Amino acid sequence: MRNIVAMLVARALEGDTNAASIVLSKVLPSVKAQAEKVNFEFDSTAPISEQVAQVLDAIAAGAVAPDVGRLIIESIKALADVRATEELEARIAALEEARLR
Repeated sequence: MRNIVAMLVARALEGDTNAASIVLSKVLPSVKAQAEKVNFEFDSTAPISEQVAQVLDAIAAGAVAPDVGRLIIESIKALADVRATEELEARIAALEEARLR
């Protein structure tokens, strides 16, 4: 095993990019992408369409990167979906209770 590692390191030092890639992938931790923190005017009590418009305005103004804006919009949509599901569950429960009376 040590001979293989020594050979890979030697080839990497000689300029072999494949060997360098193998060595570096085992030595360095992988870098994970992280979204940058953003700060812009956002009213979370506004209707969903207005929240999305706020994010688009922030993107247009350069306050939010487009990829980060997309993540925020996807998060708004996910939260809206959860709220819609909760609302439907509550309506169904109310209908079932009213039917039992």
